[in-house]
Amino acid sequence: MKKSLLLFYSLIICFSFFPFPDEGIAAEKSAEDIYKDRLALYKEMEAVTQVPWYWLAGVDTYEKGLRRARNDRDKADGVINIYFSPKEWAGPLNPNLEAETPSEIALFDGIGLDGNGNGKASLHEDADVLFTFANYLSDYGYDDDNIQIGLWEYYHRDQAVNIITGHARIYKKYNRLDLDDEHAFPVPLNYNYSYRSTWGDTRGWGGRRIHEGTDIFAGHRTPVRATSYGIVELKGWNKFGGWRLGIRDLSNTYHYYAHLSGFEDGINKGDIVAPGDVIGYVGSSGYGKPGTQGKFPPHLHYGMYRDNGYSEWSFDPYPSLKSWEKRDRR
Repeated sequence: MKKSLLLFYSLIICFSFFPFPDEGIAAEKSAEDIYKDRLALYKEMEAVTQVPWYWLAGVDTYEKGLRRARNDRDKADGVINIYFSPKEWAGPLNPNLEAETPSEIALFDGIGLDGNGNGKASLHEDADVLFTFANYLSDYGYDDDNIQIGLWEYYHRDQAVNIITGHARIYKKYNRLDLDDEHAFPVPLNYNYSYRSTWGDTRGWGGRRIHEGTDIFAGHRTPVRATSYGIVELKGWNKFGGWRLGIRDLSNTYHYYAHLSGFEDGINKGDIVAPGDVIGYVGSSGYGKPGTQGKFPPHLHYGMYRDNGYSEWSFDPYPSLKSWEKRDRR
């Protein structure tokens, strides 16, 4: 009770100095303004709850990716993407799933809280949604280990905790949000290369299957670059992909680089990478035991996999590759 009162008074004091963005015109704002509004909200909630802003950004970015990957969630009303179902917000037994009165929500054991001191706990107000999640995390503590415990208790999925942790690390390092718009083509444009759409083609080695990526043919030892900001999630050998590397970006997308001749020196699992960072080199590894080379012409197999909070699936990377290539040529 004392903690709730302290947070309430902190909200009133803090938000009397920090105006909230008009959520009704979020769709009309520039990307720069949206990033600015998000960062302001994250830091305001950090001031109130002591949960570091980059952890809130990590959660919100993860939830943004889930909204994109799933068809059971609408687009966010404002600039914050954290999702609560009406039943979670108002209370599972509340007959009024549009309840916004904090006392009524509390009576039915709902999670929704008033985040801006206006006397309402609205599922459609950014401040209320973000404060509700930040307050939940603050119950577990403010250090990384306890925040991760809180995240696991909320999502009950190790991969969710891992992805959010990666997002938070990236935001903490760069201290800005406008990172998910930056990309690079995986091969430097001044090298000779060729590619076409090969996603969904049949493959026979190791059993009939579909090709989950695009093959970029290039000379042996051509540099391979990270296409986005992300965390190196996997490094090693696979009998199909040979020497391969996996990177998780800020949209929760997993980028798979396979058939490498080797890795860039110093690149390791858990590293943060930026667009254009060299991570390895084109080769012809795979289709056998570790070290197998030369069963096909040298090329980079580039795959993309989307995470929806439950599982991952492959989607065609060709449109993204064409877009990044065009952007790099400018």
